[in-house]
Amino acid sequence: MSLVIRLTRTGKKGERKFRVVVKEKRSKRDGGFLDMLGWYQKTADHSNKKINMERYNYWVSQGAQPSATVQEITK
Repeated sequence: MSLVIRLTRTGKKGERKFRVVVKEKRSKRDGGFLDMLGWYQKTADHSNKKINMERYNYWVSQGAQPSATVQEITK
């Protein structure tokens, strides 16, 4: 089972709100997930985020590969 840490889209049409989740690599973008690590919201003037770095580091140690966008967010 190949795991990935990626974003899933939530919110209303026209609003960019995302959850940072751990899921299988072959599953759909907005399908089921194993663990929710936090959220991310980008607006025109700034971005808000809240990510549980303890859980993030745990899943990375278990072999989950973060997407390029998630790597940029967690820097």
